[in-house]
Amino acid sequence: MGRDVEQGAFSREDRVRYRQKVRRCLDVFALMLDDFGFDADRPMTGLEIELNLVDSAAEPAMRNDQILADIADPLFQTELGQFNLELNASPRLIEGTGFADYEQDLRGSLARADQRAASSDAKIVMVGILPTLTERHLVADNLSTNERYRVLNDQIVGARGEDIELDIRGVERLQTHTDSIAPESACTSLQFHLQVAPDSFADYWNASQAIAGVQVAIGANSPFLYGRQLWAETRIALFEQATDTRPDELKAQGVRPRVWFGERWITSIFDLFEENVRYFPPLLPIVEDEDPVEVLHAGGVPELAELRLHNGTVYRWNRPVYDIMNGRPHLRVENRVLPAGPTVVDMLANAAFYFGLARALAEADRPIWSQLTFSSAEENFHAAARRGINAVLHWPRLGEVPVTKLVLDVLLPKAAQGLDRFGVAPAERDRLLGVIEQRCRTGRNGAVWQTETVWAAERHRGMDRTAALHHMVQRYAELQRSNEPVHTWPVD
Repeated sequence: MGRDVEQGAFSREDRVRYRQKVRRCLDVFALMLDDFGFDADRPMTGLEIELNLVDSAAEPAMRNDQILADIADPLFQTELGQFNLELNASPRLIEGTGFADYEQDLRGSLARADQRAASSDAKIVMVGILPTLTERHLVADNLSTNERYRVLNDQIVGARGEDIELDIRGVERLQTHTDSIAPESACTSLQFHLQVAPDSFADYWNASQAIAGVQVAIGANSPFLYGRQLWAETRIALFEQATDTRPDELKAQGVRPRVWFGERWITSIFDLFEENVRYFPPLLPIVEDEDPVEVLHAGGVPELAELRLHNGTVYRWNRPVYDIMNGRPHLRVENRVLPAGPTVVDMLANAAFYFGLARALAEADRPIWSQLTFSSAEENFHAAARRGINAVLHWPRLGEVPVTKLVLDVLLPKAAQGLDRFGVAPAERDRLLGVIEQRCRTGRNGAVWQTETVWAAERHRGMDRTAALHHMVQRYAELQRSNEPVHTWPVD
């Protein structure tokens, strides 16, 4: 939900008008899908990275306003917490040396931002959950000052009508309550965007859902929250719980959560937008002046602002996106399952694996979603979040299989085929998929390195958990700047 919001109190009339307008937008979107010229000739990609700010003691630095002003770069935006930033890479093709271009641009942008942050006694850390966060940091007073976050907080907490419960059972257990959505700001993710044609959107979304568990297992990087070791990718459980608008009674009735894996394979992008309108009440009922029917009949491109805003408040792990660029509408799959970090090269390896594998599976003669039940895909997703690179997943014709074996034997060759179809240079393909291969062969990703480093600090340096976490974050920040992939990082 990236747009600014000025309105804080919504009337009953606002909600009625908004619901009517959203449904009008949905009708227009259906007409557009039938015969409108969407931009899909050369599929563009995009990356978003959510970032953490820490001070010299590895504590979260609550000063994103000042640092953003110093950075003065429109590619950097606010995020939910005052210790968060977001970096939006410029969209591009990945053919040829597109990944190398991403790498150069991202490293340059991060280096410049780090230099500016240093003047405010802060540095940038890319990690799924900042391990030194505590409950005293994740409170409403530390939400970013942009009014849209305050309004969103009020609407989610108001819809629930009571405190939000966090109960995550992993290696250790966390059980607590919060009176705001501030704990959501701990979830800093890496998001991929892939532009697709309307008639192939369902294939790409279904493929993305099928491999979400594999992505999470291989890329897990969020094992700690509030000083406890929980899931390998605790961010999944935290995000699902911290934005849950349902009290226990509505959960028992089967009301769908706003952070949602989904419940079925689809045949059209329209299925997802229609479900969002049918199942989820509006959180931010803001109505714009545009009449999308008039714009469409006049030969223009409707903004569909209400439909897009509503879509942005339903947090699917693979989200459908309607957007307009250079006067032409387009559709994207927004893949939201992965954590940020550990390094730029690790994130681009994750990107290459996702883009290549999604294309190969979307264009396969026999779709993977015709062989894998949707419930199995969802179970894979949560099993991967709990166990990370040690997860055992279900896969057609293989049954229960270690995720590392699945990737090495089956999925990496498919990802390579998909990257070839994108026209990625063979050297870039092999370099980045080689990072994924070595993670699988060594059994080491960000979550493994974090936990082993904390254990070593506790057992060999005599540190308590708090000191060990601070030590680990300091070391993590140093190694991150080397841009060496995490499976090569020493534990010391």
